Amino acid sequence: PLAVAPTGPLAHASAAHKARFWDRIARKYAADPIADMAGYEATLQRVVALLSPGHDVLEIGCGTGTTALRVAPFTRRLLATDVSPQMISIAREKLAAQPMAQLAFAVADADAQVFGQGIYDAVLAFNMLHLVSDLDQALGQAVRALRPGGVLISKTPCISEMNPLVRWAALPLMRAIGKAPDVLLCLDAEQLQAAMVRQGLQIEAVERHGTRGRDFRVFIVARKPD
Repeated sequence: PLAVAPTGPLAHASAAHKARFWDRIARKYAADPIADMAGYEATLQRVVALLSPGHDVLEIGCGTGTTALRVAPFTRRLLATDVSPQMISIAREKLAAQPMAQLAFAVADADAQVFGQGIYDAVLAFNMLHLVSDLDQALGQAVRALRPGGVLISKTPCISEMNPLVRWAALPLMRAIGKAPDVLLCLDAEQLQAAMVRQGLQIEAVERHGTRGRDFRVFIVARKPD
């Protein structure tokens, strides 16, 4: 099977709790423009260069599917997942308007979902590793899903690298008024790399693709050993 749902009431409650915030903002999220289009395009070019038409690919935290639709033509098969049913509903609407046989969307929680073992050549995680409940657990799931020699390709906002006022003042306020999710990890690039290494990955590249001032989103390529 492509994916096996988590079992037990705690797993369900955790996923449902996280999904509520993203379900509520899904339509607005889908309508918001990409802030740094040049940086986004640079990331896409880098990702496509790492993939091949023979690759089976998993994306976790795919949101409304914009990136999956761009990347899928360069893969054999892409399963794009998100914890939010509303996000996936919008992604499926986009896919219906732009059909491609190799792309499928599914609801799945990166913290709890078992995606199968050793069946993907690449796992993509864009703007979502700071949103998982347990970073090591989520990375462990991704590593298990990868074939030996497979690659984790990620881009993550490093909140710890931002102005301290963001972490200690702005985020609590945004949570209080429902503008930020309850689960939000404050990480830096070094912590992300260390977590990947703890799960047995080998770091191959650490890059910043932003074109507007200081870039807090770190792009990391990490490979599962053969």
